[in-house]
Amino acid sequence: MAEQKKVILHGMWASPYVKRVELALKLKGIPYEYVEEDLSNKSDLLLEYNPVYKKVPVLVHDGKPISESNLIIEYIDETWKHGPQLLPQDPYKRAQLRFWVKFLQEPFETILVIIKTEGQAQEQAIKELHEKLALLENGMKEFFPNGNPCVDDNNVGLLEIACVVFFGAFKVHEEFIGIKLIDPEKFPLLFSWLLSITELQAVKELAPPHQKVVDLLHFIRQKALKSTAA
Repeated sequence: MAEQKKVILHGMWASPYVKRVELALKLKGIPYEYVEEDLSNKSDLLLEYNPVYKKVPVLVHDGKPISESNLIIEYIDETWKHGPQLLPQDPYKRAQLRFWVKFLQEPFETILVIIKTEGQAQEQAIKELHEKLALLENGMKEFFPNGNPCVDDNNVGLLEIACVVFFGAFKVHEEFIGIKLIDPEKFPLLFSWLLSITELQAVKELAPPHQKVVDLLHFIRQKALKSTAA
């Protein structure tokens, strides 16, 4: 029975969706066991727990699996009441937060395009990224009407989690491709907000090693460029 009470997370270190769940567990102070999955050779347990999509993350609590990162985080927030509240109770605020959490994926995907391309295609992707970041900068003013995006352990939620898993490595990305992505002059609120989130202890603890991220970026870029050349 004690084994069934355990919280187990099946994931893969580079997945921002897995990192979302890890951060939620850390911020809530929930002990958990982490199982790293090889997505090229998925475990029988992962296929059993998520037979529909066969993807990570999967959270197993009391022997019961839950899939999809946003659903897992809502489950965590509703099951464990201690720690920061990850989603607001007010229905309108909750809906607005979900909207921006979904939107955050778009500039992240554009960053991946920048990493995978060169020349004119890369220039176009950079332009699109800045347009999306401008929309995000303006949208975040609703959440920080006083212009102060300071975050601490008591007021961090799903929006901050989504922001940092998608953009927390932006300095590594900028260093790798040699292009300024999140300019503090163009996007001062977004820049300050992101820096504030990255100072949280839970975020620091879960940040992957710098070189490991660089190696992954090299792999992604070289694979994409070889595919384009072929």
